[in-house]
Amino acid sequence: MKTSKTVSMCTPAEETRGIHVFDILGYSKHRGMGHDLDSHIRSGIFSVDGHDWEINFYPDGFNGFGPFNGHGEDYISVFLVLLSKNTKVRASCDMRLVDQYTGFSSSMHKTEPRFFDSCDVTIMAPHTPIFIRRSEIEGSVYLRDDRLTIECIVTVFKMPHVTQTKSFPKIDMPQADMTEHVSKLLEEKKGFDVCFIVGGETIEAHRFVLAMRSPVFKAELYGSMHEARLGQCITIKDMQPAVFKALLHFIYTDYVPSGEDTEMIRLLLVAADRYAMDRLKLVCQSILCDDLNVDTVATTLALADQHNCHQLKDACLEFIELSNFMDAVVATQRLKDLKATCPSFIVDELVKRRKFS
Repeated sequence: MKTSKTVSMCTPAEETRGIHVFDILGYSKHRGMGHDLDSHIRSGIFSVDGHDWEINFYPDGFNGFGPFNGHGEDYISVFLVLLSKNTKVRASCDMRLVDQYTGFSSSMHKTEPRFFDSCDVTIMAPHTPIFIRRSEIEGSVYLRDDRLTIECIVTVFKMPHVTQTKSFPKIDMPQADMTEHVSKLLEEKKGFDVCFIVGGETIEAHRFVLAMRSPVFKAELYGSMHEARLGQCITIKDMQPAVFKALLHFIYTDYVPSGEDTEMIRLLLVAADRYAMDRLKLVCQSILCDDLNVDTVATTLALADQHNCHQLKDACLEFIELSNFMDAVVATQRLKDLKATCPSFIVDELVKRRKFS
């Protein structure tokens, strides 16, 4: 199964940061403004990444409505507000107070990256009126000479950048070529170390290749009798030279020689069964199955039964059921031929099927 693999990459969004310092002089003089929505002081408008913002400072705290509703009377409330109209911006803010003695600032509230929408309550941050208690400011390093300094750090995030999809680096797996190299051993006719006499013809081969492909050859060539056979030709009985050569061709190449007729494939199946070469046996069954017709099915059925080729046997019986073969057989000499080649119980079964069909 071929597998394709592609990749794309998301890089962090570009950030634009702006810092606005809001100095509040005469802090105590701004007390008493109240706690409602309009009781605040606005900073100057500042821009970050082309968007306008301001800071709203509530000296008496904000006890408002919606997400800002809370008990803010004991606190000062500080909000960042998006002023740009019809705008939606992804940003974060860090509200800080400046130490009037050192100039360093300390964070009082951080709003993590989120969308500020000018059309709803997300126009403001944070979503709480609680910034710092007024009692904590008085006498602290943040208030000196009646001066309070708020530092607001706004970071605007643009949309993340996603690269185009690309193919993942890949090196194609080479095709297996072992059989190509093994087949050259037979073609080049070098290094033969075993010979066979088949039908009066001498045929040579490599014993390790035969043993690798057939357990029967392995037992014959490397078993208890192999020493007695060293240097001697082995006689193969009941097999034609052409069939043995076709057997060797499959052993070395894993392919049945092309152009072989049906009779040769049958003989090759018998040889495969003899040498326990199950793959060759299945290959022959597949070829014979494709060649089934009225003239071949009876002989092929008998062969399949004799050599325990269950798949081929079932294919023959199914072919007979799906055709008018039995009508032709019963009416001709073929029934006698069938009885001569097939076990009687198969013939009886075929006749029975015809009666009930």
